[in-house]
Formats: sequence, structure tokens, C-alpha cells
Amino acid sequence: MTAQLKAAEPEWKGARVGEERFAGYVAHELRTPLATQRCLLELALADPDADVAGWREIGEDVLHACRQQERLLEACLTLARSRSGLRRHETVDIAAIALAALEAHDLSEFESLVAVEPARVSGDPVLLERLAANLISNAARHNIAGGWIEVTTRTELGSAILRVANTGPLVPAGELQRLFQPFQRLDSNPRTSNDGVGLGLAIVEAIATAHTARVSASPRAAGGLEIDVSFPASGQEPR
Repeated sequence: MTAQLKAAEPEWKGARVGEERFAGYVAHELRTPLATQRCLLELALADPDADVAGWREIGEDVLHACRQQERLLEACLTLARSRSGLRRHETVDIAAIALAALEAHDLSEFESLVAVEPARVSGDPVLLERLAANLISNAARHNIAGGWIEVTTRTELGSAILRVANTGPLVPAGELQRLFQPFQRLDSNPRTSNDGVGLGLAIVEAIATAHTARVSASPRAAGGLEIDVSFPASGQEPR
């Protein structure tokens, strides 16, 4: 028994270090919007001539910071939930989930290339909806003006496959792994920094792992990414 406990020690220590690191990431990311709100309010209170218009402008800035915090907390909760395993097992069509995610996003500035075939998987519908939404959101956020987003689903060799590809900036092959780490961004574009919290693809990978699915990402030679999520056949229960 003592030998078994010693063998398991590195595993739980590693998990604890991972949890502490993640908590540190969250605290770091929350610090910026909290500091912004405090600074705005202190400046307004220190101004004896602040009028209604000034307070309204500050209120809008504080509200924007609050929404940033809400997005971060929601993403963290989703990530934690997906890492704890599945509580629901239902047979769903990943094609229908992908189409619903497309309709929920405003992609009017991009060309949409959609080719979906029925592809049934077994798992948690809510988490699968989040996976598809994050992939499409990521493809739109890291894109170029006049670019395109491609969404396809198919069943191949007993696996249900969801692919999301997009145009965008060049992604060095050596940087691919970083994309799936929490709070990692490859560029400092204001458009990508303000809209996201750096957890989108980390959540995709965690949800895929909970469904015993495999995520593979490939940079496109002309810029952008191709991301495939390959699920086991619907007859095979994920863990």
C-alpha cells in the first residue's frame, strides 16, 4: 500500500500544481478589468465638475469591463466542467450542432463555406455546443477582412469528424501547441485581444478529451488554420 501511495504521489502533486497555475492565470486575467473599473471610478469621484454625460461614459466603460469578467468566468466554469468528465450521454448529430453554432454568430463579413453530412456522436449536448461555438468564434476572431470560414462534418472510418477552417494570419507550425494552452495568444491585434479571453481552444481540447475525441490543427500555407475534431462512433460510449 505504501509503495502504491508513493507511486501515485507525483500524479496528485502534478495535478495540484496544474490547478494552482490555472488559478494564478485566472487571477491575473481578472486583475486587468478590475483595475480598469477602479481607476475609472476613482477618476470620476475625484472630478468635482463631473456631469451626467461624464458619468454615463464612465458607466459604459465599467459595464464593458464587467462583461469582460463575465466572459472569463463563464469560460473558466466551462473549462472546469469539461475537465471533470461527462455527466450526460446522449446521441446527437454534430452536423446540427455546427449549423446552430453558425446561425448564432454574425459572420456577415466573411464568406461561409458549409458542407455538412449527418455525423452522430455520443456525449453532452451542452458541452458539444460550446465546442462548436468556440471553434467558429475562434475562426472569426482570427481572420482577415473579406476572408472565409469553412465548416464541414462527415463520418469516416467509424469516426464523426467536425472540421473548421479559416483564412487568417500565418501561424508558425512551432506555435500550434501554444494555441491550446490557457490564456495564450499569438498576436497583439486589438480585435482579437478585446473580444476573447484566451481560453477558446483550451476549452475545445478539454471537451474533446472528455468525449475521447482527438483534436488536430494544421496551419494553412496561405494563413489561417484547419482544425479537425474526430469523435468515436456514436455506439461507443465516451468516458
